[in-house]
Amino acid sequence: MTAQPTQQELVTVSVFTQRFSSTPRGARLARHLAVQQLHAWGVPYGTGVSDALALIVGELAANAVMYGRVPGRDFESALTRLAVGVRVEVTDTRTGPPYPPEPGGAGAPRPLDECGRGLLLVEALADRWEVMDREPPGKTVRAEVGVDWDCEGH
Repeated sequence: MTAQPTQQELVTVSVFTQRFSSTPRGARLARHLAVQQLHAWGVPYGTGVSDALALIVGELAANAVMYGRVPGRDFESALTRLAVGVRVEVTDTRTGPPYPPEPGGAGAPRPLDECGRGLLLVEALADRWEVMDREPPGKTVRAEVGVDWDCEGH
């Protein structure tokens, strides 16, 4: 009798992590550096995957600045290149309200609302996403997007 593999493990290929000031400028820089790192990993500028990941990083970083900001504390953005895609993680240091909704729980904003669309975009573009508490206090929002590394950029 031969043993069947139960589940293929995901393999981390590379990680890019950076801290940013909890300001709009820090959120823009997080998005800009993410796109540069993706390009270095073989996800060319302007491709659908690059644009989707840039939007996800931008939205999560903007949320960290707007809703997760603690004066004097930075937020952190991390990209992880996996065998099957890219994981985005944005971590802030705020505990307590406001809490982001769970996946599937972001309600549609009214037509003239000026905010409330960011996590809807993340949900639409990511293959999966979640919110996790972390120690020390704070939370991490994680999103993953599949990438076919053999075909990307060709």
